[in-house]
Amino acid sequence: MPLLRLLSLIAPPLCVACGSSASVHQPLCRECLLGLRWLAGEQSPAGPGLPVWAAVSYEGAARALVRALKFRGAVGLVDAMAAQMAANAPPGLLESCSLVPVPLHPSRRRRRGFNQAAQLATALSRRCGLPVADCLERTGGGARTSQVGKAREERLEALAGLIRLRANVPVPLRALLVDDVVTTGSTLVACAGALEAAGVRELGAVVYARTLGR
Repeated sequence: MPLLRLLSLIAPPLCVACGSSASVHQPLCRECLLGLRWLAGEQSPAGPGLPVWAAVSYEGAARALVRALKFRGAVGLVDAMAAQMAANAPPGLLESCSLVPVPLHPSRRRRRGFNQAAQLATALSRRCGLPVADCLERTGGGARTSQVGKAREERLEALAGLIRLRANVPVPLRALLVDDVVTTGSTLVACAGALEAAGVRELGAVVYARTLGR
């Protein structure tokens, strides 16, 4: 009997959202999985010329997954999240482009130990066969506080000039930004601006979840 299966019998995996029993390779129980609000082929712009697609609405079980990844270091969740993104993405979205993870502030990266956007981009790369171009960085300047709750204008002002190209890293001609959540879209817009200035010809963004009504 495979070790993973044996361990699941001794200590069954628990749903990240509600704590009930889940399957070995699925972080959500059946009820929570069915409760996800899929966004199908819907795309909304984060800014001029920047279409953004999200797999699910940022609520309920989807919010629990994202928070477990970000704040509890549950990096093993990215495979399931990437699978949901790849399975439901509009035709042609995850083709003929490079995946560019949204950068994390250096202090937050050190504290967390990883960049969740980079983890998602890597997981998507394995599933879709797309290259990852980790060509953006966020400088150490500016506010280090969370952007949660801030208006779009405040976020854009805080991000002005803080996202730039990494030195000596090739920039793709077709780029698809990757992040875990989009709220106002200000971070994606700032990333897109840096890529456009570098000569990227086609830009888009794919995220796991989107906050609706913002």
